[in-house]
Amino acid sequence: MGSEHTAKAFDTDLQELTRLVAEMGGIAERMIVESVDALIRRDVPLGQRVVAIDTELDALQKRIEERAVLTIARRQPMAVDLREIVGAMRVATDLERIGDLAKNMGKRVAALETDFHPLKLFRGLEHMTDLVQQQVKSVLDAYAAHDLPAAMAVWKGDEEVDAICTSLFRELLTYMMEDPRNISFCIHLMFCAKNIERIGDHATNIAETVFYMIEGQAITDKRPKGDMTTFANTVPNT
Repeated sequence: MGSEHTAKAFDTDLQELTRLVAEMGGIAERMIVESVDALIRRDVPLGQRVVAIDTELDALQKRIEERAVLTIARRQPMAVDLREIVGAMRVATDLERIGDLAKNMGKRVAALETDFHPLKLFRGLEHMTDLVQQQVKSVLDAYAAHDLPAAMAVWKGDEEVDAICTSLFRELLTYMMEDPRNISFCIHLMFCAKNIERIGDHATNIAETVFYMIEGQAITDKRPKGDMTTFANTVPNT
C-alpha cells in the first residue's frame, strides 16, 4: 500500500511539473510572436508588455525548480522517473532563456524610431520567426507526448533557420553600406535576428532533453548547423 501511495504521489508531482512547463511554453511562444510584431509595427506599448511578461516566466521557472527539488527529496525517484524531473527542469531553463531573448527584442522597439522601413528585411524576419515559433511549439508538443521522432525532426530542422539568418545579415550589411544613416537601425535588427536564431537553438536544446528523457543518454551525433557568416557569429548573444 505504501509503495502504491508513493507512486500515486509521484505521478501527481510529475503532472504538476508538466502542467507548469506547458504554462511556461505558452507564455514563451506568445512572447516570441509579440516581440517581433512589436518590432515590425514599431509598437512600443506591445514591446513593453513583452518585457513585463518576462517576470511571469521567471517566476514559473523558479516554481518548477523548487517543485522538482522537493519531489526528488520526497520521492527519491530512480532511472526514468528521475530523468522526467531533470527533463522538466532543463526545459524550464531553456524556456526562461527564450523569454529573455524575446524581452531583449521588446526593449529594442523604442530604439527603432526612423522612417526607414525595409519590407524585404521585415518579411525575412517574420519568416524566420514563424519557423522558430513552430519549432518551439513542435518541440514542446513532443516533450508533452514523449514523441521522439517529432523531437528529432526539430533537432534536424535548425539549419533552415540558420540559412535565413545568414541571408538577413547579408541584406542588413548591404543596407548599411548603401546609407550610413541606416546603420543604427540595421544593428538593432541584427541583434534581433541573432536572438531569433538563438531561440531556435533553445528549441534544439529541448529536443535533446526529450531524447535524454526517453533514451537515457545524450545525443552523440553532431548538432546540424547552417553555414553562418563570420559576421553573424561575431554578434554577441544578448
